[in-house]
Amino acid sequence: MSDPWLTIIGIGEDGVAGLSDASQAALDAAQVIMGPPRHLAMVPTGDAPHIAWPVPFSDGIARLQKLRGQRVAVLASGDPFWFGAGSVIARHFDAGEWTALPGPSCFSLAAAEMGWAVQDTVCLGLHAAPFAQMRRHLNRGAHLIVTLRDGAAVTDLTTALTDLGFGPSIVTVMERLGAPEPRLTAAPACALTGTFEHPLVAAIEVQGDGVALSVATGQDDTIFESDGQITKRPIRAITLSTLAPKANEHLWDIGGGSGSIALEWVLAHPHTTATCIEPRAERAARITQNAAALGVSHRLTVIQSAAPDALNGLPPANAIFIGGGLSREMLAAVIPLPARLVANVVTLEGEALLSEAQAEHGGTLMRIALSSATPLGPKRGWSASYPVVQWSLSR
Repeated sequence: MSDPWLTIIGIGEDGVAGLSDASQAALDAAQVIMGPPRHLAMVPTGDAPHIAWPVPFSDGIARLQKLRGQRVAVLASGDPFWFGAGSVIARHFDAGEWTALPGPSCFSLAAAEMGWAVQDTVCLGLHAAPFAQMRRHLNRGAHLIVTLRDGAAVTDLTTALTDLGFGPSIVTVMERLGAPEPRLTAAPACALTGTFEHPLVAAIEVQGDGVALSVATGQDDTIFESDGQITKRPIRAITLSTLAPKANEHLWDIGGGSGSIALEWVLAHPHTTATCIEPRAERAARITQNAAALGVSHRLTVIQSAAPDALNGLPPANAIFIGGGLSREMLAAVIPLPARLVANVVTLEGEALLSEAQAEHGGTLMRIALSSATPLGPKRGWSASYPVVQWSLSR
């Protein structure tokens, strides 16, 4: 293997003083040094020309590719492979072309300041992501460390926490971590004020009476905005259990309604994705709104269209859920696919279709009948919901 010409160097707020011997040697040997202006300012000017990484970031990749044949050092913050530029750069070059010399990450530095175990702390890169991505992690007693875009984003963060009912959470804003004189400011989110300067991270000790998401399937129905067209919590819990989401799997949710099945699928694991198909415009918009509120918009695609035509060109599915629009044509389109299939119906016509499908193709046919206690005069009685017939098939 040839000697790598590209070295990705993690540099902290203490500049070259904090570099390892290996990082300093790579920097000294570089014929070109490339990085953000803030990082370039930390490196003494020498014979190697300095190239500021351009905006947008993708333009820098093209510039870097033209430097092949020279020894190039690219500067990045802390650990470039933890919410940093390292993985983006690396995937554009062959393995033998580059090497990496990471520094301490801002998450490690922040955890050390707080005395928190990193493995028990939720670490999120919110410098270029919506604060809603915190939503699934907000429960009393949780510890989060998050990166922020700039000083003004501190107010946005505390407002988001307060609006969700977690205003008493203690937020510790850490500026210039790793520098000789870092600055830490701590206060409840609902009372934190001040002016803060980039670079910074925030450590959050979650407190308050906000609604926390369950770690099990079957979130409370009130988590999802709907017009009443929603798979109710007990049926949803059974359905998600049958769909059996796993990391790196993709779901097709056909006839999304409120999108609750697809939303719970992507909430189940940070590396699940879904496509939700809903023919009605107002419902498709509501699914998009629900995804944004739960911080999963980046993993859920909403298509306003009618299946089965909408299935053409979709990413391959590992699991398929049919919650609306069941027809012979729909079943004919999805049964041959190599995916776990689950279909729920409440009508006699739908039940007849699933009964025929199960007789021909096998799988499991289950009738789910639920009743709830309701007032009956001065006493109580059982009020039955429409039974749900569920067919599941694995290919």
